Amino acid sequence: MTEQIEEFGRYGSRGWLSAVWRGLRKACPACGRGRLFAGYTKTTEKCANCGLRLDGHQADDAPPYVTIIIIGHIAIPLALAAKQFLDPPLWAQFAFWGPVILLSTIWFLPLAKGGLIGLQWANRMHGFGEEPANGAENP
Repeated sequence: MTEQIEEFGRYGSRGWLSAVWRGLRKACPACGRGRLFAGYTKTTEKCANCGLRLDGHQADDAPPYVTIIIIGHIAIPLALAAKQFLDPPLWAQFAFWGPVILLSTIWFLPLAKGGLIGLQWANRMHGFGEEPANGAENP
C-alpha cells in the first residue's frame, strides 16, 4: 500500500477527465496522439507515439454494460415517445428501432471501452501504475 502511495507521489497525478476524453476519441490516454485500437475493440500492444503499454488493461466486461445502460436510456424513452405520439404499427417499430439500437450499440462500444481504458490509466489501475504520468517508460 505504501509503495502505491509513494509511486503516486513520485510520478504526480494524472488528469482523469483528459484521459477519459482521449479514450473516447480512441487515442492513447497518456499522449492523446497514438491509436488506442488495432481493430474494432482490440487494443494495440503499445502506443506508437509515446510507447505506453496498452495491453495490460482490464476493460473486458464493463464496456458492454456501460453501452447497454447509455443506449438503453436514450433509445427506450424515444421509442416510448414515438409510440405515444405517433402510434406506428408494431412491425414498423421493430423495423425502425431494431437497427437503430443495434447500430448505436456497435458505434458506442469502442468509445465506452476507450473511455474506461483512459479511466484505468488515470487511476493507475490494472498494469498502468508502472509508468510516469507522461507515458514514458522511465521516470
